[in-house]
Amino acid sequence: MQVTIVHVQVKPEHVQDFIAATRRNHEASVREPGNRRFDVLQSQDDPTRFVLYEAYANAEDAAAHKKTTHYATWRDTVAGWMAAPRQGVPYFALFPG
Repeated sequence: MQVTIVHVQVKPEHVQDFIAATRRNHEASVREPGNRRFDVLQSQDDPTRFVLYEAYANAEDAAAHKKTTHYATWRDTVAGWMAAPRQGVPYFALFPG
């Protein structure tokens, strides 16, 4: 399984906009072939910080996600709302297998 953990910091005035746009991306992403999880987390201590936990069956399915219309729409929509560039860190999931 291929997992990417994406760290995002959003400008305070765009938190609700970011949540709405990310919900749309989440709802489409969980319907993709190969998607295993697509969790969106918001920090309890700092509501401008988010983590996206994206799990796909394999690296090819994770790469295919980046070619979807809903991902491109999300990426372009939220770009100006970022307080800092988002950081995606890829992982191999060991457990569960």
